[in-house]
Amino acid sequence: MKDNPPETPATSSGQWNRAVLLTVMSLISGILFMVHLADDIARGIEPGDLNDLVGGTLISFVWLYGTLVLRGRFLSYVIMLIGGIFANLVSYSHMRGTGIGEIARSDGGFVFALTLFLLALTGVFSVALSVQYLWGRLRAG
Repeated sequence: MKDNPPETPATSSGQWNRAVLLTVMSLISGILFMVHLADDIARGIEPGDLNDLVGGTLISFVWLYGTLVLRGRFLSYVIMLIGGIFANLVSYSHMRGTGIGEIARSDGGFVFALTLFLLALTGVFSVALSVQYLWGRLRAG
C-alpha cells in the first residue's frame, strides 16, 4: 500500500492556494511595471530623470514590501489590490494614447505591446484575487 504524502498548506486549503497565486501575480505585475518603465524611458516617453528613479523605486518598494513582507495581512491585500489597479491604469493609459500603433510597429514594439497586455492581465488577476479575499474578510467580520 502506497503512503499518501502529508498535507501541506498548499494542498489542504484553497485559500492558501489563492494567496500563493496572488503573490505570484503581484510579483509578476511589479516586474512588468519596472520593465515597462524602463521601456518608456528608453523610448523617450518618460524623461528618465530623478523623479522616475525615486517614483519607480518607491512604487516598486511598496508593492514588493506589501506582497512579500506583509504577506497574509489585511494591508498586504489592500496594497496588492492597489498594485493591480495601478497595473491596469498603466496599460489603459497607453492604449488610449495616440501613437500606440506607431510604437508597436517600431523596433521593440512587440515587447512594448506584450508588456502592456501582460501587465493588464496580471493586474486584473491580482484585483480579482484581492477583492475575493478582502470581501471574504469583510463578510466574516
